Amino acid sequence: MLVRLFRLLSGLPLPVLHGLGAALGWVVYLASPSYRRRLKDNITRAGYAGSLNAAVAEAGRNILELPFVWCAESERVLRTAHVENWDAVQAALDAKRGLIFLTPHLGCFEILAQKVSTITPLTVMYRPPKKQALKPLVEGARARNTLGLAPATLSGVRTLLKKLRQGEPIGILPDQVPQEGEGVWADFFGKPAYTMTLPAKLHQMTGAPIVLAYGERLPHGRGYALRFVPFEGSLEGTPEQQARAINAAMEELISRCPAQYFWSYNRYKKPDDVEAPPESAASAQEGSR
Repeated sequence: MLVRLFRLLSGLPLPVLHGLGAALGWVVYLASPSYRRRLKDNITRAGYAGSLNAAVAEAGRNILELPFVWCAESERVLRTAHVENWDAVQAALDAKRGLIFLTPHLGCFEILAQKVSTITPLTVMYRPPKKQALKPLVEGARARNTLGLAPATLSGVRTLLKKLRQGEPIGILPDQVPQEGEGVWADFFGKPAYTMTLPAKLHQMTGAPIVLAYGERLPHGRGYALRFVPFEGSLEGTPEQQARAINAAMEELISRCPAQYFWSYNRYKKPDDVEAPPESAASAQEGSR
């Protein structure tokens, strides 16, 4: 049923889907107190409360653009993706040392992987859906062109490492909350967030450069601007310092179009069996806001 609905919606023009999505964003925001509270708390903590109204609409667009990105004909989807700042990426690809794309929940990250995979083979890490009904969408619709999928498991990590050593690029969502034992607590917009250590480990094991990437949603359904920014932080020091460096890079990227970050995502949740961050660190970070 869900697959049929997505395929039906995929026939609509992107401007229509984005218009309907904006309305959907407000319906969900007004109807769900817990959703509303999390979105407001997260965007206010980050210092972007002035973008709240725009963020509510963008969250809805993020949902209703998925049928188009996942289920519309590939050529039709790719026509909406406009690549910018590709020179730095090409230089890294030419060096054949592998490449690590870090893409936060900013704008349309789904179309970013599809477009890049038309230029070069790409393998991205994903979390398999818990609901069986979502598998055909999350897995089948994503695996287009030369886009490969690696599950967020030990075997998936091995796949990513293998691709890097073969000189190919990989993609990771660095602001996705990792599972137990796969992360550390690091500051993210003034509050401890359980942050994955995988990007820094892969970089240190292979020497592969890191490039930040995001797909900014253009106004009135005109498509997406895909932008690439070389990572300039330091990944020396402890895992906590490395995670903080990556979080800081994500914060800078989000500042470019804050309304399009997925603020309703439960970024600060504590995974099961993971100890809470030290109270002293949490209190100090809260006090510095």
